[in-house]
Amino acid sequence: MQKKKLEQGQHMRVAGGEVSHAGDKVIDSYSFKSLDIPVRVDIVHTPGDYVPTYELNIASISKNTLVILEKIREELIKAVNLGMVDIRDAKKSGVIEERFAETIHKLIHRYFPDATQEEQDFMTAYLIQRSLGMGSIEILNDDYQLEEIVINSGKEPVWVYHKRHGWLKTNIRVASDDQTKHYAVTIGRKVGRQISILEPLLDAHLSEGDRVNATLFPISTDGNTLTIRRFSRDPWTITNFIESKTMSTSAAALIWAGIQYELSAIIAGGTASGKTSTLNVLANFFPPNQRIISIEDTRELQLPKFLHWVPLSTRLPNVEGKGAITMEDLLVNSLRMRPDRILVGEVRRRREAETLFEAIHTGHSCYATFHANDARETINRFTNPPIDVPKTLMPAISMIIIQFRNRRTGLRRTFQVAEILPDASANVLMQYDPKRDIMSQRGKSKSLYKTLEMFTGNSPREINLDIAEKEEVLKYLVKQQIKNINDVGSLVAEYYTNKDNLMRFVNSNKPFFVRKAD
Repeated sequence: MQKKKLEQGQHMRVAGGEVSHAGDKVIDSYSFKSLDIPVRVDIVHTPGDYVPTYELNIASISKNTLVILEKIREELIKAVNLGMVDIRDAKKSGVIEERFAETIHKLIHRYFPDATQEEQDFMTAYLIQRSLGMGSIEILNDDYQLEEIVINSGKEPVWVYHKRHGWLKTNIRVASDDQTKHYAVTIGRKVGRQISILEPLLDAHLSEGDRVNATLFPISTDGNTLTIRRFSRDPWTITNFIESKTMSTSAAALIWAGIQYELSAIIAGGTASGKTSTLNVLANFFPPNQRIISIEDTRELQLPKFLHWVPLSTRLPNVEGKGAITMEDLLVNSLRMRPDRILVGEVRRRREAETLFEAIHTGHSCYATFHANDARETINRFTNPPIDVPKTLMPAISMIIIQFRNRRTGLRRTFQVAEILPDASANVLMQYDPKRDIMSQRGKSKSLYKTLEMFTGNSPREINLDIAEKEEVLKYLVKQQIKNINDVGSLVAEYYTNKDNLMRFVNSNKPFFVRKAD
């Protein structure tokens, strides 16, 4: 057989992409690797176009090489026989890739005996994504700058939501609506769910934590859709929040004081306002000697490794409508696990709210997310149908933290920090000023400080000194650029267990050598 060599250039725009024209302005550019495929991203603004384009560029492959790779892929499918049990078993996903890779290496060596190791790795990654994954969509899924990946129909480009640039259209298109349906069916099989004409809606949680929603024509009248909400692989910490001006140090210090002394809180806000991220950030303030139970629909929370933490997740019913485990089921069960703190991903229904307040009244500190736009609306939604919690129960929640996302700019900010008064009304202590992009004092505490006085025995002056000290620790985190979730958690743990030692580093602004968690 005549020897073949991989013909490879520098980079090319992904197959099926749109070519840029003269006058385009590159407003951002960066690189990453998808498996062993080198990828470059350009965010391009085209004159006359209202939305910038996310241009995905991968290492180029000649047409001859693509033909041979497609032939290898066909042989690969025949050579590696996969059953549905293998596809649906999340624990076997790595084994499946290994079986593919082993066969791929043999085929590549046969067709490309002179290929370098780097070229072999590139072709192996390319074939695995083409055979097991979703092609270019799989590459998008490896870009940690993306929060959402959306296919609206086969007629228009794929859209993405970028952490820095908001919604962008891409230079990627799916071949057809059938291709979108194939992706949805493949995802459904992996999690034991079905999507078909009779069941045209799919809402699934992947093992990595990503959430997938799909709809089929004619329910979505323009064509089949697919929405992937990506799970954050590098969770934000309070350092990121302060540095990006998402939350002020004064607000963070006040909330920290409340959390230290086991006051319950609700984090509310609109869709994609950062409620879960805020809950994750504030969980870093938990003491290391307490048991924490988290309850979520999708596993999103990531706490420091050394905390005594048990994460629980709900489960959707199977195709026969059986086997569902609801948020309420887990909340009731968590009360039997002797928790010190309970974190609830989102309260949506009356029974969940009732169980949450029951947990608070039996002596547990609870923290939950909720959909509402300000503190007053949070109380109104809780105390009116369909949730309808009695107003007499509301003061069990000591703090309401409101998150806000400016849809025009994409900025996320803590909008309000409020307390709930004995008459179940909201008293806003701090509020965000959009014009100045700062959070300022709005009112004096009438309830929160009295609760802190009762639980600590401290005077208002001593409470203020304690909050000021916490603010200095938070500023120190930013100065020293301590951002890793485990490092931030270790420093907070040091504050609880050996405060005098930590404050020596804080006051002198010297690097604190964080003790590594086991």
